[in-house]
Amino acid sequence: MPEYPIPGPLKFYRGLLPLAGMGLFVLFYLLAAWQYPGGSWVEPGQEGFSFRYNYLCDLLDTRAVGGALNTGRHWARLSLGVLCAGLAYLWAYLPALAGGPAWNRQLMRVSALVALGTTAFLSAGTHDITVRVAGGFGGLALLSAIAGFWQGRRRGTALFGAWCLTVLMLNYALYETGSCPRALPLIQKVTFLSFIGWFAWLDRALSRLSHR
Repeated sequence: MPEYPIPGPLKFYRGLLPLAGMGLFVLFYLLAAWQYPGGSWVEPGQEGFSFRYNYLCDLLDTRAVGGALNTGRHWARLSLGVLCAGLAYLWAYLPALAGGPAWNRQLMRVSALVALGTTAFLSAGTHDITVRVAGGFGGLALLSAIAGFWQGRRRGTALFGAWCLTVLMLNYALYETGSCPRALPLIQKVTFLSFIGWFAWLDRALSRLSHR
């Protein structure tokens, strides 16, 4: 019997909860963007939300960058909540896909859950601290996951994860140094889409495993 047998809940897993969380996140964030009054750090006077110049986090704030009350913030905060919940469910079971020592699989699970729990507080007015804490634990979860997937002979999954980690580190470096302010919002969205793609890949692999 493997060290990480597939838990009972995975008998009805089917991948629906994480996928639903990701799908609702996109839907609710589009609603939030539609209601965003305007303004970005690059173009403070712009009208509405710019997918080119606004950060995703701008939608969470009570006040838009332009100064008006952000009427879309409730949709954005709801979307963040359902995303974190769906991904927490996914990461709770991901060690079933990984090889290597048991301590690494446990590290993978715990660090990811801490990162997601911290991310849920992005709208609490402590953005920079939240990003750094969640980023630290998230990076640890990614490293342990990549190592586990590689040792478990899931090389494509590990390489996809390595790409996500690379663009995440690029985002963090640009954010902390203040470099490329006009490009960073777009790079952020490329990074986010990369992670959504990887999570969907992982969700599919875990769903297949639950049917064995």
